[in-house]
Amino acid sequence: MTTLYGIPNCDTVKRARAWLDEHGVTYRFHDFKKEGVPEKELDQWLKAPGWEALVNRRGTTWRRLDDETRAAVVDTASARSVLLANPSLIKRPVVNWGSDAGVTTGFDAAQWKSHVV
Repeated sequence: MTTLYGIPNCDTVKRARAWLDEHGVTYRFHDFKKEGVPEKELDQWLKAPGWEALVNRRGTTWRRLDDETRAAVVDTASARSVLLANPSLIKRPVVNWGSDAGVTTGFDAAQWKSHVV
């Protein structure tokens, strides 16, 4: 089963959910705001696709962090700590495509087509 992780009012998550619906993909939505960041899954995401792909350095959450906190995000451990404390900092959506299909971050319709059979 595909799981889409994100925040419901995020425009990118809205587009991603619409795309999944249009392509008949059954998925479960995990709301970071209501359900929190699942630590076990986060640890897997930090390995692949990697902490660099997970940290959204373009969003307002990143810009609102103080300079010291931003400068301290330099590896998996430091990213994990900041992402758990600031779920909105995770690049959205994160999609676990199920079984061995992998995990993606962000919405890329061309890339997603390869996950839809």
